[in-house]
Amino acid sequence: MTSETSHGPSEDWMDLPETAELIHDQHAVATAYDEMAAAINRDWAGTEPLVLPVMLGGLVPAGQLLPRLLFSLQLESIHATRYGGGTRGGELNWVARPRSSLKGRSVLLIDDILDEGLTLKALVKYCHEEGAARVGTAVLVRKKRDKAPAIEADYYGLEVPDRYVFGCGMDLYEYHRQLPAIYAI
Repeated sequence: MTSETSHGPSEDWMDLPETAELIHDQHAVATAYDEMAAAINRDWAGTEPLVLPVMLGGLVPAGQLLPRLLFSLQLESIHATRYGGGTRGGELNWVARPRSSLKGRSVLLIDDILDEGLTLKALVKYCHEEGAARVGTAVLVRKKRDKAPAIEADYYGLEVPDRYVFGCGMDLYEYHRQLPAIYAI
């Protein structure tokens, strides 16, 4: 394929935008996952939690963290978004809720980024409303902002500047989630 199609850009869609700047390389990201997993293993051992990656961005961080977690767990997903492929958040849009009951469960939410914290706060509230006994949150990156987020993550691996970032689960107009490093435009 050498030209634009209705499904996306040309064969050089992997080319990064000229303005992209490497923020955290693959080694820094891997180290962050190791450190996050060590903390989660310490705090969640013996709890047999229900782990809920927040789709779509939480898919990559969960895929990296899960093999590092050294305790029994169940895995499902939750899908709610405020971005929908754009660069600014809007209203929370529910796509899919977990199939399993959360009543009395320990629940660990895994997402890609903590920006304003509105999505994560809504998901934590949802889990509590559904009867979860304990809700924890893990995000790969926390954005440095002048204003504190609506909720803090219990675990985060890296900080990023207050710019639009992508890679490691975070998208740039629905592309580049699979990149093993973090870039900003």
